[in-house]
Amino acid sequence: MKQRIFSGVQPSGTPTIGNYIGAMKGFVDLQDKYEAIYCVVNQHAITVPQNPKELKHNTKSLAALYIAMGIDPDKSIIFVQSDVPAHAQAAWLIQCNLGIGELERMTQYKDKAAKQESISAGLLTYPALMVGDIVLYDAAYVPVGDDQKQHIELTRDFVDRFNYRFGQGKDLLVKPEGIYPKNGTRVMSLQDPTRKMSKSDDNVRSFISLLDPPKTIIKKIKSAVTDSIGEVHYDVEKQSAVSNLLEIYASLSQRSIDSIVEEYQGQGYGAFKNDLAELTVETVAPIQERYEKLMAGNDLQDIVTDGATKANKIASETLARMESAMGIH
Repeated sequence: MKQRIFSGVQPSGTPTIGNYIGAMKGFVDLQDKYEAIYCVVNQHAITVPQNPKELKHNTKSLAALYIAMGIDPDKSIIFVQSDVPAHAQAAWLIQCNLGIGELERMTQYKDKAAKQESISAGLLTYPALMVGDIVLYDAAYVPVGDDQKQHIELTRDFVDRFNYRFGQGKDLLVKPEGIYPKNGTRVMSLQDPTRKMSKSDDNVRSFISLLDPPKTIIKKIKSAVTDSIGEVHYDVEKQSAVSNLLEIYASLSQRSIDSIVEEYQGQGYGAFKNDLAELTVETVAPIQERYEKLMAGNDLQDIVTDGATKANKIASETLARMESAMGIH
């Protein structure tokens, strides 16, 4: 029997090439090795203000992108978080077994809170919902980006605590491990290599959306900042911008950074950027084509409905186990 993996992505806008490299690209390969469950975590998105119509569209759009990237509904479970009530129910049980200090130390909470005029309680407690996402499916592994390591550690700490308090010598919940990409674990902004690439960046030239037209992708890569050195080298401290572009190139081409550096030795940045732009366009073109078909057809709704049915069965059984152990079921 294959071990189970779980991962989810927020529908807070179209994913960037950074999201694709950092986590989503790996989802496709992993579905052959594991029993894979992939979720559109729309309940996480509402920890900050959302336009309801946009959120509904983005939720459908992300589910379509999952499939367009190559996630096979016949191999994996694909569903929307809000279609499985156990997520919100488990989050309350988990909140009652986490400390405020643990939540306040979460880096993503600090980063997002700093950008909000009014901070919701949900923004502080959403890691509890994330823990629930994982433990509800007895996931042995969680494929995520490098920026999610802290949340994985919180999940592991919670599982140890829950099993100790309520397990009576048994492991009621599975303790997961993170699966992180080898290259491009943290793709940075094309305009500021000290900042992570983000779809919410005010400067649209700083990120590449998976749905950007080819001309836009080419323009953004050609306008990406570099340096005055003029040589393609991998040196995160001295040439952080070029190193970021090399990480993207290596991940999309499945080549080593050393081989790419050798290819462009003595050529400057022009040819390197042109080829990277072409590679990026070639990568997203088939994704965009299948995405458009899914958004226009009826198959997508059938897929996520079927996925929710399967996910509900697994999650409800785990939730009942947790409630029984805590004496409230």
